[in-house]
Amino acid sequence: MALVEFPPPPLHPQEAMRQATLDALAILDTPPDREFDAITHAARALFGCKMALVSLVDRDRQWFKSRCGLDTSETPRDVAFCQHVIALDRPLVVTDATRDVRFAMNPLVTDGPKIRFYAGVPLRIVRPDGNGERYPVGTLCIIDDKPRDFASAALAQLSELAGVIETLLDVRLSEQAARRLGEAQRRALDALDIMQRQFRQAERMAKIGSWRLPLSTRRVQWSAETYAIHALEPADSESVERAIEFYAPYERAKIAYALERAVEHGEPYDLELDFSDNDGTAKRVRCKGELEMRDGEPVALIGVIQDVTERWMMEQRLRQIANTDELTRLANRPALLAYLDDQLDRGTPLALLLIDLDNFKAVNDRCGHAAGDDLLRLMASRLHAPYLAGSFAARLGGDEFVMVLTAPEALDNLDTLLARLLSNLRHRAIDADGPIHTGATIGAAYRIAGEGRSALMARADAALYRAKAAGRGCGAIAGAENRLITPADRAAHLRAVG
Repeated sequence: MALVEFPPPPLHPQEAMRQATLDALAILDTPPDREFDAITHAARALFGCKMALVSLVDRDRQWFKSRCGLDTSETPRDVAFCQHVIALDRPLVVTDATRDVRFAMNPLVTDGPKIRFYAGVPLRIVRPDGNGERYPVGTLCIIDDKPRDFASAALAQLSELAGVIETLLDVRLSEQAARRLGEAQRRALDALDIMQRQFRQAERMAKIGSWRLPLSTRRVQWSAETYAIHALEPADSESVERAIEFYAPYERAKIAYALERAVEHGEPYDLELDFSDNDGTAKRVRCKGELEMRDGEPVALIGVIQDVTERWMMEQRLRQIANTDELTRLANRPALLAYLDDQLDRGTPLALLLIDLDNFKAVNDRCGHAAGDDLLRLMASRLHAPYLAGSFAARLGGDEFVMVLTAPEALDNLDTLLARLLSNLRHRAIDADGPIHTGATIGAAYRIAGEGRSALMARADAALYRAKAAGRGCGAIAGAENRLITPADRAAHLRAVG
C-alpha cells in the first residue's frame, strides 16, 4: 500500500519547557489509576462517545494514562490529534475528520479506529522549578467513529472534567515535592530550617496548614491556616486530646495510633480522614506527620493538614457515575465484578444468581422501547424488596440481572427465596393486541471454597441454562441436579404467604 502524506503536526512554541514539565511528573508508563479511569468512564457515559482518553504527549508518542474504549496504550505522536491541542494550547473540536484537511488522510481516520469526531481539552500543570507558568502536557479527549456536533456547553463540561485531572496531576507533583521536603526535614538541625520547609510545603498545596507537636509539652502548635481548617480563632497551642476530638469518632483511633507509631518508632504517616470543624461542618482532610530529630534524638512531630473536601466529593461522584447503570440505577458490570472479587477474596459464604427476563423482547417489539425501559426499572426495583435486604443487585446489560446473596437466612433457604423471587418478578404488560406475560428465569450457584469468579459464574450460567431448558419462569441451583424451582413451586409459595 502506498503511503499518503498528510500535514505534519505543529509543535508547542515552548516545546522544550513543555517536555521538561511532563518529565517532572514521572507518570509515563505507570500502572492504571482508579481516579483517572473513573473520569474517562464518566466522560464516555456523559457524552455517549465510543472512546475517552487521558493522553500524555511525549517526545515521539502519545501515551494513554487512562483509556476507555481503546485497547492500545500508545500511538506515534505524528498521527496524534492531541498533538494539535498541545500546539494550540486550547480546546479542539473536529466534527468530521474526513472533511478536515489536517486529518482527512491521517491513518487513524483512513484506517482503524476510523476517527470521525474528536474533542480534546489541554491538561496544563506548573513546572515545579519554573516561573509558575502552566504548560500543556496532555489532553482529556473523547472520540467517536461517527461525525457529530458538539455544543459549547458540552465543551465546558469536558473542560470541567479536565480540571479534575489537572488537580490529580498537581497532587502528584505535590506528593513528589512533599517527599523531597520530608527527606530534607530529616536533615534539619534547627527550628528556622523547619519553618522554612513547612512554608515551601504549604506553597505547593492549596488549603494546607502546618503544625508542630513538641514532645516535651504534648501541646500542638498550629499555623493560621490550620486554625482556619478547624474554624477556630488562632491561639497559642492546643492539647493533643483536643485536636483528636475534631476527627469523626470512628477515625480517632486511626489518628491516635498513627501519632503513637510516629513517636515510638519514627514511622511517618499520611492519612485521609473524616473530620468536623468547630462549627460542625463535615470535611475530609489529609494529614501528614513525621518525627523531627535533633542531634539524633526525637524532639517533636511535624506535619501538615489539608482540606481536600471538594476533591474527595468530586471523586465520590465520579465513582458513582462509573459504577452505576444509568437506566436502572443498579450497580453495573464493573461494580459487580469488583464486589464479587472482594467477597471471594474475603472468603464470604455467598450465592450468585443470574437472572434473565422472559418475554422482554416481546414488550420492546409490541409496546416500544420506552415500555421496555419501564419494565427494566420495575424489575430493578423488585430486586430491592425487604426480604432481599443485604444482597447486592446489578444489571449486566440488556435483560440480564445478577444478585449476590450473603445473608445466612437467604443462603439457608435458597429454594424458598428463588420461588418467591420468581413470583415477584412476574408482570403483565398490555397493548392493543392483548396482554404480554413477563417473568424471569434464574440460575443459582453457591460459592465453593477456593473457587474463582469465572468458575462460580460458569456454574451459575449452567444452572440458568438448565432452568431455561425446563421452561420459562423456572429456577435451578447448580449442583442440585434433580431440583428445579418451577411454576408449581411459585404457586405453592403464593399460597403459603397468602
